[in-house]
Amino acid sequence: MQKLEIIKADLNNEQHSSAILELTDAYAKDPMGLSAPLKEEVKNKLIEELKKFPCNIHFIAFMNGDPAGVANCVFSFSTFYASKVINIHDLAVNPSYRSKGIGEALIGAVEKEAIAENCCKVTLEVREDNRARNLYERSGFTYGEPRMFFMEKAL
Repeated sequence: MQKLEIIKADLNNEQHSSAILELTDAYAKDPMGLSAPLKEEVKNKLIEELKKFPCNIHFIAFMNGDPAGVANCVFSFSTFYASKVINIHDLAVNPSYRSKGIGEALIGAVEKEAIAENCCKVTLEVREDNRARNLYERSGFTYGEPRMFFMEKAL
């Protein structure tokens, strides 16, 4: 029987930091990510830069001790509700562990943390062609009314 463990990561823990880097890089390689690995300069500084940023939180899924998935999140703030928000910036499951409930377990851990932190909501963005939309909809995420779009301007 496989054992799934979801932990809130400690960026000073080498096992946690390595897992975040490994899983985030694997996600970057995926067609739903960048379709390319993280640049070496990014890999070399990602964990140290995250340590400097006080508003992040990460959850790692370990399956039988192996890194299987990650939720890289950031705290934000809703002025409309005068309350904190957790945004799931990256939710990634290693391809060899997909369809085993890991994504749902990670979302559940984020939601539990959001409740403990008195957040008013959990947010995320998803590509229109990402099959994970089904997971997010099953987990209670909606587009809301009016339907919102995430926009970006690369600098």
